[in-house]
Amino acid sequence: MGGVVAVVVALGCAHWVQSSADGHIYDVASVPAAPVALVLGAQVNDDGQPSAFLAARLEIARRLLEAGKVKAILVSGDHGRWTYDEPGAMQSWLVARGVPADRVVLDHAGFDTYDSCVRASKIFGVHQAIVVTQAFHLPRAVTLCREQGIDATGVGDDSVRIYEAMWLRGEVREYGAAVKAATDVLTSRDPIFLGPHETGVEEAVRRG
Repeated sequence: MGGVVAVVVALGCAHWVQSSADGHIYDVASVPAAPVALVLGAQVNDDGQPSAFLAARLEIARRLLEAGKVKAILVSGDHGRWTYDEPGAMQSWLVARGVPADRVVLDHAGFDTYDSCVRASKIFGVHQAIVVTQAFHLPRAVTLCREQGIDATGVGDDSVRIYEAMWLRGEVREYGAAVKAATDVLTSRDPIFLGPHETGVEEAVRRG
């Protein structure tokens, strides 16, 4: 019986995520312009380079900036220990491909999607954004950001679908992640780290 309830809950939460994001997901060409792209972190390899999944997200953000769809890029990821730095690797990748360093803002405490969305709103003052991640993750990311009062749209990557096993694992994981997302929203938990307002996004947008 418990297993049946768990399945029903997971399916219900997944439906909430999908329906909340409906109408807010686009491709690079059609997404409405916004001041900032929020790129969510993912694995960085031992050599300090973004994984294929993360690099694909960053390429979308680079294209959005190049097309004038955004004026700044907020990279949010895990920097919980000195030897592992997702935001730093993300910034380095973008700058190496022609993105001006002063248009990239780093959030070092985006330890999960919920934290990244809350911090984008409460710490960085983001009110409107294009969220960038893989397509299977995008509805949850857009939903969580919109729950924080951000006028969020999203552009998803599916170029790394060629990594079939990892892609399938990500799709399956979203059912459990949807339950966590609903729990986070219902409890309004604080991120692991908050702190004072940071002006980096505002300054980067002005430069744009």
